[in-house]
Amino acid sequence: MSEPSTEPKVLYAVEAGVATLTLRDPPANTYSYEMMQELDACILRARMDDEVHVIVLRGAGDGFFCAGADIRMLERATPSFKYNFCLHANETLNRLEQTSKLVIAALNGHCVGGGLEVAMAADLRVARRGGKAIKIGLPEVALGVLPGTGGTQRLARLVGRARAIDLMVRGATFTVEEAQALGLVNELVDAEGFDAGVAAYARQFVPPAKASKAVGAIKRAVVSGLEMTFESGLALERELQQQLFTSADAKEGIAAYVGKRPPQFTGK
Repeated sequence: MSEPSTEPKVLYAVEAGVATLTLRDPPANTYSYEMMQELDACILRARMDDEVHVIVLRGAGDGFFCAGADIRMLERATPSFKYNFCLHANETLNRLEQTSKLVIAALNGHCVGGGLEVAMAADLRVARRGGKAIKIGLPEVALGVLPGTGGTQRLARLVGRARAIDLMVRGATFTVEEAQALGLVNELVDAEGFDAGVAAYARQFVPPAKASKAVGAIKRAVVSGLEMTFESGLALERELQQQLFTSADAKEGIAAYVGKRPPQFTGK
């Protein structure tokens, strides 16, 4: 149902262990089925690359991170297409969320509707502070629909049930400072030097600064464990810990501690 694309909707680049996935569809970086297919492929590419330790997801330009689904595309689509479009988007964002590498959403511009749903599938969110004010929120109720790409589920898990319902039924949008107070944004970076600030933020989780296998295992234990019983979560934690004990980075970390020196992790 959507228009064919001649240029990539998702740009993929790797530098210093960080894979950057850039959503690109001017002017608002809205997503289509084609973009979601490309994003899915990029997520798998980063997941399978041993040289990638952290994934950064951002929008092209400085106006929008992502304004959600292409409404004109949805207006033309059949009910069957809409259902399968949402299903595939769910599967793509679940794949992002379940990848055992830290994922950082860099909110370089407005992040509303499905754009916030994409950002909430990341583990951490960094937002631009200053310059033109950024809007964040899930205003789908104004269209007579609900946040249908995981928004109802992820927002409730991030901010709590009552607050999530309040924000969604009012269709509220809020500032990055308000989003930080809600727990939706973890770090604010000044507009001037935003890209460099995001890169520096991401590099702190990449070897040699951090043991990226341990970072990924922490993510997996939390993301998967929250969907399990407490006892099952503890069992997952023990299994992941045992895997880490056999890693080169665990040996290096323990040896560095005993030797009273900074560790030099390799991600292995």
